[in-house]
Amino acid sequence: MSEQGHNNNNNNTISFDEFIKVQLKIGKVISAEAIPGMKKVFKAIVDIGTEKREVAVGAALWIKPEDFVGRTVVICTNLAPRKIGEMTSNGMLLAADGPEGKPVFLTTVEEAALGAPIH
Repeated sequence: MSEQGHNNNNNNTISFDEFIKVQLKIGKVISAEAIPGMKKVFKAIVDIGTEKREVAVGAALWIKPEDFVGRTVVICTNLAPRKIGEMTSNGMLLAADGPEGKPVFLTTVEEAALGAPIH
């Protein structure tokens, strides 16, 4: 048992204080395009209300970039920038693993404002 009385046998467990550092927000994909030389990843611009973020999307084997435009997505906005090919990704879109590894991107059932924080 941990200090807080929870059984903590999983080394991947994080504290609540660590979890609340992750900033998740609602965004909308406003453009997307292939990245030259990249087969699995394309570039998307995501509007989060106060700014637009360029992010790498690891879904090019299943989704055409032009079919991704207009989607409402969940984006992690405080992840450190990461160089992917010739671009720098400034966020990460949340997705579950679907059949055969196809990413299933998280979205909302109801309308939510761009940039709305997720709790």
